[in-house]
Amino acid sequence: MQENPYQLIIIGGGPAGLTAGLYASRGLLNAILLEKGTSGGQMLTTDWIDNYPGFVEGVSGYDLIEKMAAQADRFGLVKKFATLTSMDLEGRIKRLTLDNGETLETLSVILCTGAKSKRLNIPGEQEFIGRGVSFCATCDAPFYRGQHVAVVGGGNTSLQEALHLAKFASQVTIIHRRDELRATKILQQKAFANPKIDFIWNSEVRQVLGDKSGVTSLLLEDAKGSIQTLAVTGIFVFIGIQPNNSLLPMDKLQADENGFIITDEEMATAIPGVFAAGDIRSKYARQIINAAGEGAVAALSAERYLEHDIPLETEQSHE
Repeated sequence: MQENPYQLIIIGGGPAGLTAGLYASRGLLNAILLEKGTSGGQMLTTDWIDNYPGFVEGVSGYDLIEKMAAQADRFGLVKKFATLTSMDLEGRIKRLTLDNGETLETLSVILCTGAKSKRLNIPGEQEFIGRGVSFCATCDAPFYRGQHVAVVGGGNTSLQEALHLAKFASQVTIIHRRDELRATKILQQKAFANPKIDFIWNSEVRQVLGDKSGVTSLLLEDAKGSIQTLAVTGIFVFIGIQPNNSLLPMDKLQADENGFIITDEEMATAIPGVFAAGDIRSKYARQIINAAGEGAVAALSAERYLEHDIPLETEQSHE
């Protein structure tokens, strides 16, 4: 166990976590960022970003996260790649336990654990993950060159990924359970104009079918109960996200009905000294730019919290 607690531990290395780390390190806080894998979060699965200010021609998700990480590194942000196994966030000193048995102590925490793709939870989905079922077109599109694939969903992500898939696949069929899309108009225009993209409306996927080689078709049901089979070799699922909150003390943190953490406008949670930023927060818009902004606010709020904290020596002298 370390001799003195950190002032701040940031959990998660997506745009919110890296921005929080940038502000913390630039503010000379004794801080560390914990990430279980490669920094980037869901940005790493985003092919192209057109709406992040400062990039006139757009930027790939990979390049943007690389620039964010490099900027935080320039101010000396300390990173540790490890997996958390438990955390105790109550009390003045918070304790985080890693998979190697190490325990880290800190006076404040910023939760930037993000979110992950929702599953359809239908027969065949789990069986064919990695063999035709995917949740990341940016990762897997090149494997489907010249093939017919399906995309499930009607939001921004589903259309962005369908447009990326159309660069490789011979045909991309978007399956949506409603008769209109939720995506922004500009993405809809691009999708409707792409000759490789077609749509199946008012329908849901009921089963993923395949053999030892992988996915071969999908069983679809429309709003009237009619069943049809769609022959595809891949299905990409983009029906929303769910919070990465399995290790968080949800009985102590206030959350919405979907498990996303509720904070005030300063990113403070229901636990003193604990803040949240990015996709783990309960909010309407989940964009890279507001995740970064929330990371900045959370770091500044943590710094202000620490300024009002009782010095360790004073507390220990009264024990």
